[in-house]
Amino acid sequence: MKETKGQFLLDHVCNHYNLLEKDYFGIRYVDPEKQRHWLEPNKPVVKQMKYTSRPDYCQTCAFNNTAALQPYTMCFRVKFYPHEPMKIKEELTRYLLYLQLKRDIYHGRLLCPFAEAAYLGSCIVQAELGDYDPEEHPSDYIRDFKLFPKQSLKLERKIMEIHKNELRGQCAALAELNMLQRAHSLETYGVDPHPCKDFTGSTAFLGFTATGFVVFQGNKRIHLLKWYKL
Repeated sequence: MKETKGQFLLDHVCNHYNLLEKDYFGIRYVDPEKQRHWLEPNKPVVKQMKYTSRPDYCQTCAFNNTAALQPYTMCFRVKFYPHEPMKIKEELTRYLLYLQLKRDIYHGRLLCPFAEAAYLGSCIVQAELGDYDPEEHPSDYIRDFKLFPKQSLKLERKIMEIHKNELRGQCAALAELNMLQRAHSLETYGVDPHPCKDFTGSTAFLGFTATGFVVFQGNKRIHLLKWYKL
């Protein structure tokens, strides 16, 4: 239907999965110039995508759940990251946030120092494999997991060390919860960084959070301009 609005499509996906906490989520699509857009809930879907002349696959899809209006492909993902994810009521919402953060880590959007990266990676492995078992897990079993865009041997060894010694006995839900708890404390949590150059020509990243406008270099926040000061 030409007048079908974005909110109808979002509600349809959420209802399909019995997802009650809808406000955290949105639908994103990619235009022919590879620019990402959020589907606006109060505007007709067709009018928002009238400049998209061919189907595109959204590489930022957080889950394997897609909502498609031919000939377009759209992706269902977290739009608003909860400030305190531990207070989320629904188990399904927490799990979808976990999947989103897992993908943010893999695509380099959730920037973190070595120690934090190792802990987050070990939580993911514990959630996927359960307890370390020397009879089932060979010496290089972490290599089967593509967790980070740059995954060094040193990082893999640290992940295995934590998985073997610190997370034993944790069920998948608890390991995922621990991952959320640690991830939300990182400065790039909920930030979709956009690369740019600073005045010296060095690479920096710009992003928006619930707190304000942020600038990063590497995995460190170098500037925060709070919304109430704008």
